[in-house]
Amino acid sequence: MKKDPSTNRAMVIGNRQAMEVLAERDKALKIRAAVLRKHSAVSKKLPSTVSPKLLAAVGGPEHNGVLVAEGDSWFDYPGPDILSLLERNYGYEVEDVASPGDRIQDMAYNEGQLEKFTRKIEKVIRGGNMPKAILLSGGGNDVAGKEFAVLLNHASAPKPGLNIPLVKEIVEERIKDAYVTIISAVTQVCKKRLGQRIPILLHGYDYAVPDGRGYLWFGPWLEPGFREKGYQNMNQRIAMVQDLIDRLNNMLLGVSKISDFKHVSHVDFRTTLPNDSTYKKWWDNELHPTDRGFELVAKKFANAVEAADTP
Repeated sequence: MKKDPSTNRAMVIGNRQAMEVLAERDKALKIRAAVLRKHSAVSKKLPSTVSPKLLAAVGGPEHNGVLVAEGDSWFDYPGPDILSLLERNYGYEVEDVASPGDRIQDMAYNEGQLEKFTRKIEKVIRGGNMPKAILLSGGGNDVAGKEFAVLLNHASAPKPGLNIPLVKEIVEERIKDAYVTIISAVTQVCKKRLGQRIPILLHGYDYAVPDGRGYLWFGPWLEPGFREKGYQNMNQRIAMVQDLIDRLNNMLLGVSKISDFKHVSHVDFRTTLPNDSTYKKWWDNELHPTDRGFELVAKKFANAVEAADTP
C-alpha cells in the first residue's frame, strides 16, 4: 500500500522515539553492567521452602516461545484474558506492558511507554530468548467511553447514525497515525536490539452489544452515548457498533499492508463472539468477552502467532 504524507510523518516520529529511548536504555544498561561487576553472581537455586508440588506445576524453562505485548484490557482483564490464556492454554511465555483503559495514542506518544516495552525486550534477551511475536491491542478506548456520544448524530437529525466525517478523522487519521507510530518504534527497537524485525500482530475487536452492562464501577462505555442521542432500538445500536468495528478493522488491515510493514499481520476477531440472543454467554459486558469468549479469541491469536513468519 502506498504511504501518504501522514503515514510517513508517523513513521518518522516512531523511529525518532525509538532512537531516543534506545540511547537512554544504552546508558541504563551500562550502569546496570557496572553494578553487576561489583557484586558476586546471585544463586539461581530456589530455597527448600518452595513446594515440590508447586515446582512440578510451574514446570521447567521449556515454553512454546516468548511473546511481548502492549495493550489495553483485552490483554489485562480480571480473570482470564488473551495473554493469560496464551500462557495457560498454549504454553507461551508472555512479557507485557498492557494496562486497562490505555488508548493507542497513550501507547504511541506518552513518555515512558516505549521505554517500558524496550526493557521487556531486554529482559527477554537476558533470558536467552528471541521473541516469537509482538502483540498490540488498542483503539477501543479511543472511541468508547465518555466521548462516544460525539461520534453519533442524533436519532432525530437529518442524517442519523454515525458522524461519518468525525469517525473517519478519529479512526482513519488519529488512531491510524498512532498505530503507525508505535509499529515503527517497536520495529526499530527490535532491529537495534535483536538485529531483525519481529512479527507484529494487531486486532480490531469484535461486534460488541451496547446493552449498558459495565464491569464493577467501570462502564458502561456505549449505551449512555446511544441513550443521549436518542437511540433506543437495540438492533439499530448493534448495527452502528458493527459499522464502527468494521471501520477500525479495515483501517488496521490497511496498516498491515503498508509496504514497510511486511512483518505486520491483522488478526480478525469479527464474528468470533456471537452478538445474537446468546451473546451474554460470550460477552461479559459491553466491551469485554466472558471467560469462554476470551478462550475463542486467544485461540485465534495463537493460530496467528504460529502462522506469522519472521521476515
